[in-house]
Amino acid sequence: MIQCHTIVVGAGITGLTLALQLRRKGIDAIVVERQNRIGGQIHTVSDGPFVFETGPNTGVVKHPEVAELFEQLGDACQLETALESSKKRLIWKNGKFNPLPAGLLQAITTPLFTWHDKFRILGEPWRAKGTDPNESVAALAARRLGKSYVDYAVDPFISGVYAGNPYNLAVRCALPKLYQLEQQYGSFIRGSIAKAKQPKTERDLKATKKVFSAMGGFSNLTNAVANAIGTEHILTSVDKISILPNADNTWRLTGRRNGEEIEIEANKVVTTCGAYSLPELLPFIDAEIMEKINNLTYAPVVQVGVGLMNTNGNDWLAFGGLVPSIEKQNVLGILFPSACFSDRAPQGGALMSFFIGGMRHPEMLNMSDSELINMVSTNLHSMLGFERGTVPDAVNISRHQRAIPQYEASTDERLQAIKRAQYKYPTLCIAGNLRDGIGMGDRIKQAFDIASKF
Repeated sequence: MIQCHTIVVGAGITGLTLALQLRRKGIDAIVVERQNRIGGQIHTVSDGPFVFETGPNTGVVKHPEVAELFEQLGDACQLETALESSKKRLIWKNGKFNPLPAGLLQAITTPLFTWHDKFRILGEPWRAKGTDPNESVAALAARRLGKSYVDYAVDPFISGVYAGNPYNLAVRCALPKLYQLEQQYGSFIRGSIAKAKQPKTERDLKATKKVFSAMGGFSNLTNAVANAIGTEHILTSVDKISILPNADNTWRLTGRRNGEEIEIEANKVVTTCGAYSLPELLPFIDAEIMEKINNLTYAPVVQVGVGLMNTNGNDWLAFGGLVPSIEKQNVLGILFPSACFSDRAPQGGALMSFFIGGMRHPEMLNMSDSELINMVSTNLHSMLGFERGTVPDAVNISRHQRAIPQYEASTDERLQAIKRAQYKYPTLCIAGNLRDGIGMGDRIKQAFDIASKF
């Protein structure tokens, strides 16, 4: 029998960050993980000179907590922000990648948006606020900006972030800050100007909004957090996990590790795993409540990492290129990690990540490795201009059946169900990316917020 104060279920970035914050406060926390490794979706793989991420490639320093986590780790793991040359974002239209406008001149001359919508956007500050609380991201953007902005800005952006469909995601849930700009200020433009003028504390300034990774890859971050926790407080390869409340409001976790039964008793439990794991994990929660908590769609994603030893001068100095669904291509987008971060590919070479599937093409998750490699090799020529027949020097294929949760209109129902469960069991916290945002920064912030309530 193992005893501790808090059990944290899930050794992804949320669970690990939470356990670290608790242990820094002197709280005895143990992390329990089903997989045989830590990191969850985060996993960095080296293949010769190439450094592949099989899960998230980047995050955004959107909250001060991101910087503070790296400060806590010190020399054990260094924050790496993206190179200036990678600020360029590309959008595919009419057979080529075009830069997303980064200034007034580009906004006027870009072929991405119609002239009608370019002029129409001048009236955005005076358009009426929306009244539908479940309005989709696409509907809001069409109403305020115009259809071409939906097709060539919003749609690819949602594909890049959620691998989702902007017509299905509720803007209030999926992009709450954008929703609040309209609700509070009546306009995206007026709201952005007002926000920029607001005074910021020294802590606020830590949220630089820069794209980031960890030096050498995100696994260096999760490994450093695990070491700071103490690996003896992290139990991996635990399956058949079930948690039940005791009569005295404490908790008992049972499971199997390396073929042996384990049992842990604790005062509190925090789950950070996917919603799909919760029915088996928390069998004591009323079926009607659990059905609402578990009512969450996940986008499937295939990531094909491609390493080239020599680009022959065909270098893509950009963050990446996104592909609108209206263009009917077979990829969601292409990220250029070696243009963003150091030491991801050899000098003169490149590392790229092709994202395939999503809510647009979920069936592509079932494509064979050879089919995916052929598709990517074709796109190296047709989309990126490499010589026909170019074969990658290294390939890494990662399939994620449940990659990214979709914050649809059912989100409110899920959040209310979580509150009901936590009200009935006050020492239980249901966390993870089923609420509070899906980005790396959101996950880290959630962990800090939960720890602050202990």
